Amino acid sequence: MPPYLLPMPMYGAAVDWSGIKMGLEEKLPSGFLLTTVEKLAGYMRKNSLWPATFGLACCAIEMMAAGAGRYDLARFGMEVFRASPRQADLMIVAGRVSNKMAPVVRQVYDQMAGPKWSIAMGACASSGGMFNNYAIVQGVDHIIPVDIYLPGCPPRPEMLMDAILKLHEQIGNEKLGANREKIIKEVEAAALAAKPTHQLKGLLA
Repeated sequence: MPPYLLPMPMYGAAVDWSGIKMGLEEKLPSGFLLTTVEKLAGYMRKNSLWPATFGLACCAIEMMAAGAGRYDLARFGMEVFRASPRQADLMIVAGRVSNKMAPVVRQVYDQMAGPKWSIAMGACASSGGMFNNYAIVQGVDHIIPVDIYLPGCPPRPEMLMDAILKLHEQIGNEKLGANREKIIKEVEAAALAAKPTHQLKGLLA
């Protein structure tokens, strides 16, 4: 039986834990462990994300709930929401972004330590949501690069945790050095060749 399923002992009772194996070291084979520098760096980066303390609207309440005891982001090493962007490498844009707030969002992102990532949490951060007017930025990707788009109004904490786990996979497979520069150039070329947004035809066309 896994140790986290064992019943807790009564107060003062002694428990013999000697036969229970815990920790990553029990899963590794003895001797050598072979991997690549990219895989090792990705493993360390994805398991040490520190989000910035940054909330804009109602989605921030769901983000706070994800960090609380019921959902417990501490399982992924992310319970430390940093008050300073210089100590954070993940920005969760939780809520709508007004044009007045847009320069502040960009400034906070620029002050974050690199490499850094971002999640657009909710419909408003992803595309402007129901606020299709002059005051709200129609998608935070007009201001900062976005790695994960999370739909919902507002998305539940489970959805945020799923987006974070998908970001973990993305970070774990990132390339380094010349390989990374090559991928960035390919993505930029594809973006320049794509059809402009105002020419896209939706369901109302």
